[in-house]
Amino acid sequence: MTLRRDLELIADWIRPGSHILDLGCGDGALLAHLAETKSITGYGLEIDPDNIARCIARGVDVLQIDLDRGLSEFDSCGFDYVVMTQSLQALHFPERILEEMLRIGREAVTSFPNMGHWKCRLQLAVAGHMPVTRALPHHWYDTPNIHMCTVHDFERLCDAHGYRVLERAAVDRHHRETPATRILPNLFGESAVFRFERHGG
Repeated sequence: MTLRRDLELIADWIRPGSHILDLGCGDGALLAHLAETKSITGYGLEIDPDNIARCIARGVDVLQIDLDRGLSEFDSCGFDYVVMTQSLQALHFPERILEEMLRIGREAVTSFPNMGHWKCRLQLAVAGHMPVTRALPHHWYDTPNIHMCTVHDFERLCDAHGYRVLERAAVDRHHRETPATRILPNLFGESAVFRFERHGG
């Protein structure tokens, strides 16, 4: 099974045999890959019926849940990792879901499009309109994204809430790390991936 490069990065961070909850799991590709290659167990949460059908076809255990309604049905510290890829910016209450991720998981992993990327800055500064890029393909009037942020914004949120960043990767439009994205992630990363925990573990 071939994964997107950003999902490969996340898969590399997951310890074998872990118990995982994948929020907004899409078609279940990450969970299916981890089950096959690292013997993980876990569940996906998804709201789209077509993606739920794809998860079931892959043999992924999936529940239909709206993330904006919270995760109160899950016990604290019930998972080794709680993962959420490319969904944070589409939630009404991203701060609350991050708190919930670290309540029910020992570690959390999230990814999001980076509004600090140079193309976004250029379109705002020169063209004077909301950015449209490969990572942000929608126009302002039809976008599912509600809360956009930059790499620096997310790092500041982590500092403010006492989250410790364990690993960070910024990737280009091909979902690859490059020397430029490593040196200046907020300028050259089209998307960012973070693994984090509460200070003190």
